[in-house]
Amino acid sequence: MDYSRLFKLSDDICYLNHAAVSPWPLATCEAVQRFAEENARFGSRHYPRWLETEQRLRDQLRDLIHATGSDEIALLKSTSEGLSVVAHGLPWQSGDNLVIPDSEFPSNRIVWESLREQGVEIRYADLATADPEQAILALCDARTRLVSVSSVQYASGLRLDLQRLGEFCAAQDIRFCVDAIQSLGALPFDVQQVQADFVVADGHKWLLGPEGLALFYCRTERIPELTLHQYGWHMVEAVGDFDRSDWRPADSARRFECGSPNMLGIHALHASLSVILDIGLDNIAAAIAAKIQRLTSAIQSHADRYTLLSPTDPARRAGILTFTTREGDNQQLFQHLQRVGIQCAERGGGIRFSPHFYTPDDCIDYALEHVAGAPTL
Repeated sequence: MDYSRLFKLSDDICYLNHAAVSPWPLATCEAVQRFAEENARFGSRHYPRWLETEQRLRDQLRDLIHATGSDEIALLKSTSEGLSVVAHGLPWQSGDNLVIPDSEFPSNRIVWESLREQGVEIRYADLATADPEQAILALCDARTRLVSVSSVQYASGLRLDLQRLGEFCAAQDIRFCVDAIQSLGALPFDVQQVQADFVVADGHKWLLGPEGLALFYCRTERIPELTLHQYGWHMVEAVGDFDRSDWRPADSARRFECGSPNMLGIHALHASLSVILDIGLDNIAAAIAAKIQRLTSAIQSHADRYTLLSPTDPARRAGILTFTTREGDNQQLFQHLQRVGIQCAERGGGIRFSPHFYTPDDCIDYALEHVAGAPTL
């Protein structure tokens, strides 16, 4: 099926940068236009209807990750905010430690490193091994309070075995946090199977939504464990009862939403998720896998010029393929690709391609043609 009809990308762009910021589907663009027109004409007159869209989004996110209920879902501003809620909400003691991979995006590194002032040790696992999960688990001991990983590494595209990590953490009473921004929308995700305590992901990558609105999942029994550091009218149990003085935090994950909801972002992400859930994550994952395999085979066929930095094992891949030139400067290659309309990224010492399910075959062909025909740099 030609899914590209669901988008309206310019004819002069080959978009291979979904691991950074994705273009919106047509349905999302139209939803934002309708919301803007309604707001311009009626202001907040239809706010109750907006709240219905907000609840539908929570339900979509619940279904997306197989949470037990939408009460475990909070809508936050970003991945970094969600991780910060966990990092500065857990009850740390001096001498505790946590484990993260050594190649994480700054969102899943800086927030944990900020805990050093509380006496928390940060342990970095080297994933450049045959068994990256064991490299993580080997650093855990009796003082390990948390393991936090990205489901897919942003630079190499390495996909971790989250179920294995989650089973270990559950058995050892270690909290397990997953930054899923590089997999939600590209791969099926089952938080029950993974046994994650916390899952965080902004909507602007594989979920095809806007920046500024993120999923924050908190397992029901972990909600009371996180000390609150942000307060406001929206995080109380009796939300909307503005004259009540005997307030208390909401029992649900809404307690982590201190202020007014991002209604524009809510309408946009709801529309994007409608597209994704209608097509189905299994179909999306299969389409992405086929495109990544084509790219992988092509780069490997030019081993004299390029080195593949991403995994070749399909079980270790998602939607990211990164390679480096043997001939010289990656930046010059990147600039060449940009000049011919190929939107990609420089990451992890190489060039990163990240197609989505709808990426046309002729876009893949075009990119490979210009990789193969790139001038010697």
